[in-house]
Amino acid sequence: MTLQVEFEQVAADVKKVKTRPVDQELLELYGLYKQATVGDNNTDKPGMLDMKGSAKWEAWNSRKGMSKDDAMTAYIALAKEVINKYGM
Repeated sequence: MTLQVEFEQVAADVKKVKTRPVDQELLELYGLYKQATVGDNNTDKPGMLDMKGSAKWEAWNSRKGMSKDDAMTAYIALAKEVINKYGM
């Protein structure tokens, strides 16, 4: 199985967990997913009143410089932990 195929499969599976993961896990998954699919964050940071948007922006921006393959590998590992922790 190629890295891209495994990434797409795990990304679909992690959405099916029985219990919603904690916010920090969701933010880490989001940041890694965006880095793996888009690359470095090149968007403007949302305003102070958009706390959710700011948190997501920070999670993605914290991965700046990470290669797409490294981001996919880290995403797969974290998503598997989340799936094992919360069940499908």
